[in-house]
This record gives sequence, structure tokens and C-alpha cells, in this order.
Amino acid sequence: MNFDKNDRSIDWLQKICLDHRDERDWKQFHNPKDLALALSIEVAEVLEHFRFKDNKEISDYLSDDENKKKVGYEVADILYFVLLLSDEIGLDLVKSFKEKMKISKDKYPVHLAKGCNKKYNLLRENKEKQ
Repeated sequence: MNFDKNDRSIDWLQKICLDHRDERDWKQFHNPKDLALALSIEVAEVLEHFRFKDNKEISDYLSDDENKKKVGYEVADILYFVLLLSDEIGLDLVKSFKEKMKISKDKYPVHLAKGCNKKYNLLRENKEKQ
């Protein structure tokens, strides 16, 4: 796969993942359950970098380029499995993302959610208390 630095689309990234998988004959191992498990494991590997650290320690940790690179590789692994899972279940990831952002926008209207970390079902209650 030729990595054209100008092409950063989801389709292009997904093709890189699929080519990588297919060159190694790994599709046989990539059912939805195992891809979801792999995704969960990769998320846990990101969490390992932050375990037992407070916000200051995390900031210091990420100020080191090597540590940031390691976290970046784990986040890239997450993206890899998201793209493979999306392909495996026939999901249009861009469409799903856009639809979900619309749902989130409706659940978290700016006038209620701005500067507030409450779950959507508690937003109105939070504003009434202010």
C-alpha cells in the first residue's frame, strides 16, 4: 500500500487495514466477536499508560515524545480494529458517525450542555438548579 500523505479519508485508512489483513490471510480470524474483543484489549492498552497517574502526571508523561508515540500506536491499533469491525459487519462508518453526532447534538443542546459534564438525562435538572 502506497501511503500518500494527502489521502487521509476513512476509505483510504480502511483499505490499508484490509490490505494488511488480507496479505496475511487473517480474515478467517476476524469475526465480529473477536474484532470487538481485540478492540477492547487495545483500549485497555491505552489505559495502561494512564493507570495510577493523576492529570499532572499524565500531562508530564505525554510531554515526552516517546511516550506520546507509544500512546499514539495504541490509539492507531484501536482505529485499525474499528475499521476492520466496520467492514466485517457492513457498516458505513462515516454515515453512522454523522447520524450519531446528530443524535448527540440533540441530546446535548448547547444551551444546556455547555460547560456541564452531566449525562443528557440530567441536563435539564442541572440547569433548573442553577
